[in-house]
Amino acid sequence: MFGGGKAGLAGLMKQAQEIQNKMKEAQEAIASMEVTGEAGGGLVKVTMTGKHELVRVDIDDSIMDDREMVEDLVVAAVNSAVRKVEEETQRRMSEVTGGLNLPGGMQFPF
Repeated sequence: MFGGGKAGLAGLMKQAQEIQNKMKEAQEAIASMEVTGEAGGGLVKVTMTGKHELVRVDIDDSIMDDREMVEDLVVAAVNSAVRKVEEETQRRMSEVTGGLNLPGGMQFPF
Protein backbone atom coordinates (compact mmCIF):
# COMPACT_ATOMS: atom_id res chain seq x y z
CA MET A 1 0.00 0.00 0.00
CA PHE A 2 2.76 2.48 0.90
CA GLY A 3 5.39 0.82 -1.27
CA GLY A 4 8.02 -0.10 1.24
CA GLY A 5 6.20 -1.75 4.06
CA LYS A 6 7.09 -0.71 7.57
CA ALA A 7 10.18 1.19 6.44
CA GLY A 8 8.11 3.24 3.99
CA LEU A 9 5.50 3.94 6.63
CA ALA A 10 8.16 4.93 9.16
CA GLY A 11 9.65 7.36 6.63
CA LEU A 12 6.24 8.81 5.95
CA MET A 13 5.59 9.25 9.68
CA LYS A 14 8.98 10.93 10.14
CA GLN A 15 8.24 13.31 7.27
CA ALA A 16 4.82 14.13 8.76
CA GLN A 17 6.44 14.86 12.13
CA GLU A 18 8.99 17.18 10.49
CA ILE A 19 6.20 19.07 8.72
CA GLN A 20 4.28 19.32 11.98
CA ASN A 21 7.35 20.76 13.75
CA LYS A 22 7.93 23.27 10.95
CA MET A 23 4.25 24.23 11.09
CA LYS A 24 4.51 24.92 14.81
CA GLU A 25 7.59 27.09 14.28
CA ALA A 26 5.88 28.99 11.46
CA GLN A 27 2.74 29.53 13.57
CA GLU A 28 4.84 30.93 16.42
CA ALA A 29 6.69 33.25 14.03
CA ILE A 30 3.41 34.42 12.51
CA ALA A 31 1.85 35.07 15.92
CA SER A 32 4.77 37.28 16.95
CA MET A 33 5.14 39.22 13.69
CA GLU A 34 3.82 42.75 13.30
CA VAL A 35 2.56 44.34 10.11
CA THR A 36 1.56 47.92 9.35
CA GLY A 37 -1.52 48.83 7.38
CA GLU A 38 -1.88 52.33 5.96
CA ALA A 39 -4.58 54.48 4.45
CA GLY A 40 -4.82 57.99 3.08
CA GLY A 41 -1.24 57.99 1.88
CA GLY A 42 0.03 57.25 5.38
CA LEU A 43 -2.27 59.66 7.24
CA VAL A 44 -3.50 56.68 9.26
CA LYS A 45 -1.28 53.74 10.16
CA VAL A 46 -2.14 50.73 12.27
CA THR A 47 0.10 47.98 13.55
CA MET A 48 -1.30 44.49 13.96
CA THR A 49 0.18 41.21 15.15
CA GLY A 50 -0.05 37.95 13.26
CA LYS A 51 -2.84 37.02 15.67
CA HIS A 52 -4.88 39.95 14.30
CA GLU A 53 -4.46 41.97 17.49
CA LEU A 54 -4.31 45.71 16.91
CA VAL A 55 -1.39 47.10 18.91
CA ARG A 56 -0.95 50.65 17.64
CA VAL A 57 -2.88 53.35 15.79
CA ASP A 58 -1.17 56.46 14.42
CA ILE A 59 -3.36 59.28 13.07
CA ASP A 60 -1.81 62.36 11.50
CA ASP A 61 -2.82 65.55 13.34
CA SER A 62 -3.81 67.23 10.08
CA ILE A 63 -6.99 65.16 9.77
CA MET A 64 -8.15 65.18 13.38
CA ASP A 65 -10.85 67.78 12.69
CA ASP A 66 -12.62 65.51 10.15
CA ARG A 67 -14.16 62.72 12.19
CA GLU A 68 -15.74 60.89 9.24
CA MET A 69 -12.47 60.85 7.32
CA VAL A 70 -10.59 59.56 10.36
CA GLU A 71 -13.15 56.78 10.87
CA ASP A 72 -13.02 55.76 7.19
CA LEU A 73 -9.23 55.80 7.10
CA VAL A 74 -8.94 53.75 10.31
CA VAL A 75 -11.23 51.11 8.79
CA ALA A 76 -9.20 51.08 5.57
CA ALA A 77 -5.89 50.86 7.44
CA VAL A 78 -7.13 47.97 9.60
CA ASN A 79 -8.36 46.13 6.50
CA SER A 80 -4.97 46.72 4.88
CA ALA A 81 -3.20 45.23 7.90
CA VAL A 82 -5.53 42.21 7.93
CA ARG A 83 -4.75 41.55 4.25
CA LYS A 84 -1.02 41.78 4.97
CA VAL A 85 -1.30 39.30 7.85
CA GLU A 86 -3.26 36.88 5.66
CA GLU A 87 -0.79 37.19 2.76
CA GLU A 88 2.21 36.66 5.02
CA THR A 89 0.52 33.72 6.76
CA GLN A 90 -0.24 32.12 3.40
CA ARG A 91 3.32 32.68 2.18
CA ARG A 92 4.91 31.20 5.27
CA MET A 93 2.60 28.20 5.39
CA SER A 94 3.15 27.41 1.72
CA GLU A 95 6.91 27.44 2.41
CA VAL A 96 6.39 24.85 5.15
CA THR A 97 4.10 22.59 3.13
CA GLY A 98 6.27 22.93 0.05
CA GLY A 99 3.30 23.73 -2.14
CA LEU A 100 1.49 20.59 -0.99
CA ASN A 101 -1.96 20.56 -2.51
CA LEU A 102 -4.32 19.60 0.27
CA PRO A 103 -7.66 18.08 -0.65
CA GLY A 104 -10.82 20.19 -0.75
CA GLY A 105 -10.63 22.85 1.92
CA MET A 106 -8.19 20.97 4.14
CA GLN A 107 -5.80 23.41 5.74
CA PHE A 108 -2.89 23.35 8.10
CA PRO A 109 -2.97 23.16 11.02
CA PHE A 110 -5.24 20.15 11.06
